This record gives sequence, C-alpha cells and structure tokens, in this order.
Amino acid sequence: MSLSPSLHEVEGAHHGLDLAYDLIDVDHPGTPADLGRLLGDAEAAGYAGLNITHPFKREVISHLDRLSPQAADIGAVNTVVFDGGRRVGHNTDAVGFAESFRAGLPGAPTRHVVQLGAGGAGSACAYALLSNGTGRLTLADPDAARRAELTEAFAARFGADRITGVAPDDLGEALASADGVVNASPVGMHSHPGTPMPVDLLFPGLWLVDIVYMPLDTPLLRAARSRGVRAIGGAAMCVFQAAAGFELITGRTPDTGRMLEHLRRLLAKRSGHPTTPRRVT
Repeated sequence: MSLSPSLHEVEGAHHGLDLAYDLIDVDHPGTPADLGRLLGDAEAAGYAGLNITHPFKREVISHLDRLSPQAADIGAVNTVVFDGGRRVGHNTDAVGFAESFRAGLPGAPTRHVVQLGAGGAGSACAYALLSNGTGRLTLADPDAARRAELTEAFAARFGADRITGVAPDDLGEALASADGVVNASPVGMHSHPGTPMPVDLLFPGLWLVDIVYMPLDTPLLRAARSRGVRAIGGAAMCVFQAAAGFELITGRTPDTGRMLEHLRRLLAKRSGHPTTPRRVT
C-alpha cells in the first residue's frame, strides 16, 4: 500500500486543509487512452492535481498543456497541476533524489556513478546527479533505444564526456571504476520482483541507492549491505519528492522534517518495531 496518501493528508491537516489524496489505478496500464481519460475525469471532478508514477511519467506529457523548465529538461513528469483550465507538468523526482542522497549519503564521492534504468525515474535521477556535480555517469538499461535516447539528450546538455550508455552485460567493467551505483529501474518493486543487476558485482567501498521504496528493504539493498556496501533505499526520496509536489498542488510550504518523522512512524508501524524520531537537516 502506498505511503503517499497519509504523507499528504497528515501534512495537509497541519495546514488546516481538508485534503484528500486518492489512489487511482487504470484498467490497462500502458494504454494511452486510459491515461487521457484518467486526466480528464480527474480534472472534471475538481482535483487540484495528480501525482504520476511508473510507467506513465513520459507518456503523460502528450496530455499536458505546458511543462515546467525542469520537467522539459528531464523529459518526464511526476506531478500534474490543474491550473485554470491548463494541465501543467512538473518533475519533483530530481529534487527528491538529490535531497535524499544528501541526507542519506553525506560526503559520498560522485566522480563516477553507474545508474541502472533510463525510464522516467531514471531521467530524473540522472539529471539530479549530473546537475549536482557527478563527474561521469554510466547509464545501463536493457532497452538500447531508451538508453541511447537519454544518453544523447543529456550529453547535449551536460557534455558528451560526462555520460555514457552501456548494455547491462558491460556492468562489471563499468563498476570497476565506480564510486557508487543507483537503481532507478522498477526492478525490486512488488510488481517487478528480483534484482536489477548481478549482486556479485557489488563490493566494499561502493555506495548504493535503490530508489524503490515498496518494499522498503529490497533484495538489492540486502545484498549490498551483506557485502559491506553503504546503501540507502527510496523512502526518503519518496518524502522529499512528495513535499515538493505538496507545495506545487496546495501552494503551502510543507515541513519536510515533520513529513520525515511521520514516514518513520509509518515504517515503524509496518515493521512492528518502535523507532526513535530523528530529524534530518
């Protein structure tokens, strides 16, 4: 079950808002007609906005009137705001990733980072990494066309010497010189079980970010930690991107620390273990 409704609704209550966050699924994921109908129905029903998740972050763009500059650069949307009859697409995944990385892996080197996944979330993570000082990014995705498209787009923006695309079979060579690895693919989600890479390629000295947060403790995270790899999951990214989306949709500035504490309480309740609140600054 998604953590998003509680995160948004509880923060909304702190602002005096009677906010409802509904989970809406489509009948046949991947069908463009369903996505257009969903947006139209939500707009007609008076929704202030929508969060868009896998696998629709690129596909939704054709149904929008305008993109924020960052969403246009990334080529993916995770937040739609209904604004006076116009549908405006934003991307809060990039800031969510950047903030969670800063909080969870302070001081981690980013001379060379290997990223798994070149879809909508992968575009945002790659954008965040390259915008925040990563020297070289190696992008691996089994879809050669998608990998090449993202590599070419970001090479034009950030420099051809800063991003390279490789096939998954070449991961071992790429990781040999890497500081860290990011899983920005859906592999590891409940609906996409497994690991996105051979775990025997992980070694002590690497850091790892798995942006999947459902489940919270993915097989990749467990394998990384068992091999002495400093690793964080996607829960904090979920909060930071949610906070940015909350502000876009409501116009209110959320208390991110409060949302993080609320997330920790939710996670503790799910795990059955108590937790001591800890603020990330």
